[in-house]
Amino acid sequence: MIKDIISNKKLIAKLAKNDFKQKFAGSTLGVIWAFVQPVITVLVYWIVFDKALNQGTQGTKAGISAPFVFWLSAGIVPWFYFSEVLSAGTIVLHEYNYLVKKVVFPINVLPFVKSISSVFVHGFFALFTLIVGLLYGFGITPYILQLVYYFVAMMALVIGLIYLTSALCVFFKDMAQLVNIFLQVGIWATPIMWNFDTMVDKIPRWLVILLQLNPMYYITSGYRDSFIAQTGFWTKPWLTLYFWCFTIVVFAIGTHVFRKLQPQFADAL
Repeated sequence: MIKDIISNKKLIAKLAKNDFKQKFAGSTLGVIWAFVQPVITVLVYWIVFDKALNQGTQGTKAGISAPFVFWLSAGIVPWFYFSEVLSAGTIVLHEYNYLVKKVVFPINVLPFVKSISSVFVHGFFALFTLIVGLLYGFGITPYILQLVYYFVAMMALVIGLIYLTSALCVFFKDMAQLVNIFLQVGIWATPIMWNFDTMVDKIPRWLVILLQLNPMYYITSGYRDSFIAQTGFWTKPWLTLYFWCFTIVVFAIGTHVFRKLQPQFADAL
């Protein structure tokens, strides 16, 4: 699997570039919508939670407080990428069915296409968050380099999930709807709109552990550690170990199911 990805890296890059352009083909503003939509979403959440519900400044375990809009952006950046890639990746075999039916095409590269095509928007939004932080007086620290680590970790997780969901979606089309429901619930089950650090002492211990078992908790808190709290990922070794064990298992299961079902894809589509 890994050898196929490396040997077809140019093909993946070309397909990802075309995929990104094709999303907004025919619209007046074109790819600009890809960058405008996430910003508008953040502004809406900011108005609702900060201005209407008076959430105000958010604290962290490191004792550093941040304005709500900066704190929200830092946590929602990875979620936008994760949800977009998982949702689009689940139906990738249906979308590219004309390639799946080609005998010589390496279809196991298709899950990577969706993950790469969304990198452009993710990079822009990460830069947007950094600028928001600078406007509020937060400087650029070496911890910002951790974003690369957390992004790679998130990509490994979501690609493993896509191998599983895209393969199942070929035979069970409702899988796409189930994934969307999962994502709708997931954004609230993950500490994005609400502050885990300020609630940890107010909720039962079993619930704290359950919330931390959500792999996206590791990613969203890691992005906030990089942007705001200035905390290294090495300071939470057990959580890091759990995340990578979980991700490796998901990736192994996903690729195994994909390989087993792959010979039947063309006929099912």
